[in-house]
Parts: sequence; structure tokens; C-alpha cells
Amino acid sequence: MSELALLGGKKAVTMQTPDELFKWPIVTKEDEDAVLEVLRKGTMSGTDVTQKFEREFADWMGQSWALGFCNGTAAIQAAMFAVGLGEGDEMILPSLTYWASCMQIYTMRATPVFCEVDPNTLCLDPKDLERCIGPKTKAILVVHYVAHPAPMDEIMAIARKHNIKVIEDVSHAQGGLYKGRKLGTFGDVAAMSLMSGKSFAIGEGGILTTDNREIYERAVAYAHYERFTEANTVAATDLRPYAQLALGGIKGRMNQLSSAMGRVQLKYYDERCAEIRKAMNYFWDGLEGVPGLKALRVDEADGSNMAGWYCARGLYRPEELGGLSVTRFCEAVRAEGVGSCTPGCNNPLHSHPAHKTLDLYHEGEPTRIAHADRDVRTLDDALAISEGIGKTIYAIPWFKKFMPEYIDQYIEAYRKVATHYEELLVDDKPDAPQIGQWYFYKDKDDDK
Repeated sequence: MSELALLGGKKAVTMQTPDELFKWPIVTKEDEDAVLEVLRKGTMSGTDVTQKFEREFADWMGQSWALGFCNGTAAIQAAMFAVGLGEGDEMILPSLTYWASCMQIYTMRATPVFCEVDPNTLCLDPKDLERCIGPKTKAILVVHYVAHPAPMDEIMAIARKHNIKVIEDVSHAQGGLYKGRKLGTFGDVAAMSLMSGKSFAIGEGGILTTDNREIYERAVAYAHYERFTEANTVAATDLRPYAQLALGGIKGRMNQLSSAMGRVQLKYYDERCAEIRKAMNYFWDGLEGVPGLKALRVDEADGSNMAGWYCARGLYRPEELGGLSVTRFCEAVRAEGVGSCTPGCNNPLHSHPAHKTLDLYHEGEPTRIAHADRDVRTLDDALAISEGIGKTIYAIPWFKKFMPEYIDQYIEAYRKVATHYEELLVDDKPDAPQIGQWYFYKDKDDDK
């Protein structure tokens, strides 16, 4: 009989795992008391608690200003407005990301230009950046995808060479480091989601940070009517006559139930992330040298880290496993008791019809090119890596506690399948042309 559970063998994961191995966020009485205080006062739509959270978050980031939003999508949209994106402008970003990194750009009559990713980091590949730059390029949006830091040195050098603004989307990597420096502090502005599925989780919310006062004030003016006053607008002076209204037509403020929880979560976040990284690195250390499986992680020796290791993934090398499809590999790992092992990640955005043919505002032509000087859709033809990336990615458990005796079971599940791959080749079928989804589904909790 085969050792593989899929073929009749015993499962690798047999121990009942404790809830805390996977439970996130960690909510204590301190969180509950902070939220209840706001609830009992009835100040959910106020800003006093939120402004305290903003100050503490800015200090933690090492930035001058932070601005809370109702969600990460709104924070990113405000960042686009704040750097000056407007009609006919282009913004470059990786095609491999969540839709909220770019769909808002259409509200500004600007257009996304999709860039290739590095298959070893899943982040924007700076070698492809200059191919994407045109006369109307206003900004580059960098995504630190599934917690892996993007190569900010190279990206910033290109951006400064061409006088292009840089927005960092840190929704997957709050608190992460690149060469000793916090992600979100390299570009002109950073924005991120803080919703309950993220590693920095406060219920629902987003936040923007920057060292540029004019960018901060423009973000306030876009979506925070009650804080947009003539007196507070000292850098973006052209906006003063329009004070008291939300110029983006958005009420973007953060609910204070979320900001109250955020203040508590911030106190313990670095400590909790350190334990996550200890657990995740232990997992990958245990798979070192196993054919077909490559860790998606950084070398922490240079001062980089993977923050809270959000939406953990591994790199798949089918050529080392006789061409075994990642779909079949994941099926076998799930049979070993790892419920969260699924193939793929986000589908590449450029392949969605919304970025090809959608006429969102009834202008008579696709919205993506309605205000552009060139048909940027032709640039999508060079994104072969993004289009095939789902066949080289698989999910791994997102451990929240360092519990070696339990983690060892999961290590064994992946090792067992990889080392017995030949038995799986018999009934293997080719992967689908595209593997992934337009958004991440909630991680399954049946790993227990």
C-alpha cells in the first residue's frame, strides 16, 4: 500500500491542533474593553480615538502623518488622488495583485498599466518597469505581495530617474522590513488594508501614511470632510477654497470601534509577528532540500522580514517532480490533512474583461483607454509570467504560534507528497490554463 493518504496510506496530520495555532486576530479583554468604551459612549463616528490611533501608527511607521479610512480600498484611492492622478494619467502596477490595488483609478479617468512580476518573489519586477513607462506615467503602485518585500532600491531608482510618484500598497505586509527599513516608508505615500483577514487586523479599516504634508492634506480633502478646513490646509493651498466638503465624494473615515481595536493591536503586533515568523521559518527549514518545493521567504540576514507572513505561499517547481501538476500535488497534500493547501493565488488582473472591454461610464469605448494617449492593452502581451504564475504557487498553513510538535505534522505532509510524487503521475492531468481567483478566499480552518 502507498504511504500517501490519497492512495490509501495514513494521514500525516493526525493530532488535534489547538485553536491558537491558527486563530487570528488575537482578541483579548483589552481589545474588548477598548471597543466597548467607544460603543457605550456612542462615538463610533467620531474621530478622537481614530486620531490617537493615527498618531501612534505614524510613530510606529516612522512617518510624519497617518490617516485612517473605512477600508484599505478607500485609503489606496485617496493615495492616488493625493499624488495627482487625473484624466489621461497612467499608473503602473503588477498584474498579480488584488483588484483593490487599481480599480479605483477609473474614478479618476486614469488608466492602469500592468507590469510583470518576478517569479521568485511574486512582486513587481523592476526589469520590466521602463518598458511600461510612457509620457503620461504619473505613478507606480508597488505591492508587497503575500508579505514579500518588493525590491524597493531598484524601483525607487527608476521612479526618481523618471520623476514618477510611488505608492506602496502594504496591505499584505504591515510592519515588514526591507533591508532594515519598514515597508511603506520608501515611496511618496503608503496605503493599506487593516481588515480582519490581514496580519494587522482591526475588524475593518485602512490607513494611509506619508512624510509629505501636501500628500497628507490632499488625502484628508478627498474623503474627510470634517477635518478638511482652511486652517488645516497649509501645504495644498489650492484646495483651501473648497474646504468642508469631501472632494472625492467619499466619507472615508474609520469607524472608532476599529480604531480602538487598532490601538490595542498595535501594542502587541511586533511581538506576535515575531512568533509567526519563528513558526513559518521553522516550517520552511523543515522542508529545506525537498525537491519541487521552494520557500517564498526573504533572507533575514540583510534586515528584511516577512512581517506577519500574510496569506502564506510556497513556490512550486514541477520540473523537479516529473512535471506533476500543482493541482494534483495540492490534492495529495490535502488528503494528508492539510485543508488549506490549494493551488494558485490571485489571477492576473490584466486578464479580466474589466481591463479589456468594460465601458464603465458609457463613453463609447473601453474605460481603460477612454482617456489614454495610447492603447496600453497591447503591453499586456508581455505578461507571460503573470499569466502562468498560478501553476507555480501553492498555499501553506499560516501558523500563528510556534508549536513545533504540531508544525512537524504539516512539514511531513508536504515532504511525504513531494518525495512520493512518482505515484501521483499515473492519474495526473495538466493544470488548467489559469489557476487562481480574483480575491483570496478565507483560509480554511479545517487544519485542526
